[in-house]
Amino acid sequence: MSSDNDGDLFRAAMRDVKRLSERPSAASAPKPPAQARFKRADEKEVLRESLLPPADEAVIATGEELSFRRPHITDDVLLKLRRGHYVVDAEVDLHGLNAAQARIVLRDFIAEATARSYSCLRIVHGKGKRSGNRGPVLKHLVNHWLQRMDAVLAFGSARAVDGGSGAAYVLLKVR
Repeated sequence: MSSDNDGDLFRAAMRDVKRLSERPSAASAPKPPAQARFKRADEKEVLRESLLPPADEAVIATGEELSFRRPHITDDVLLKLRRGHYVVDAEVDLHGLNAAQARIVLRDFIAEATARSYSCLRIVHGKGKRSGNRGPVLKHLVNHWLQRMDAVLAFGSARAVDGGSGAAYVLLKVR
């Protein structure tokens, strides 16, 4: 009985409803064929530039903030990284290490983080206050090394609460 009653209630509720007229759908224009975004020469130039040694140290040392992203990483992702929107899975402090020690520690740290499928790291490199006229040696070396590591997608200076320009957040490829 309740099914008859439900049907009557439904018809009563739909009494003023009018059927939509069927309109033929507009034929969409055919999509243009896909085109390559980069020409072969552009790709060769990008590869050539990626293999060059770092720019002149005087040019590198002009800014305090570190900022780097691979071409396929959007500015929004880098901005979120630098604002600390990602959970830091692990961190390493390179204070007090010389360049050779720091390189080994950083390389091993990135390798282990990649093996553990970590996506975001914090690296404390310092601001170079004890480096005298040379400026922040480790900071510039870390900048150089991270850009050449395939596992690194992007990095940028940390928020002030996490070390500011003396530390960097690093975004890694996740396997």
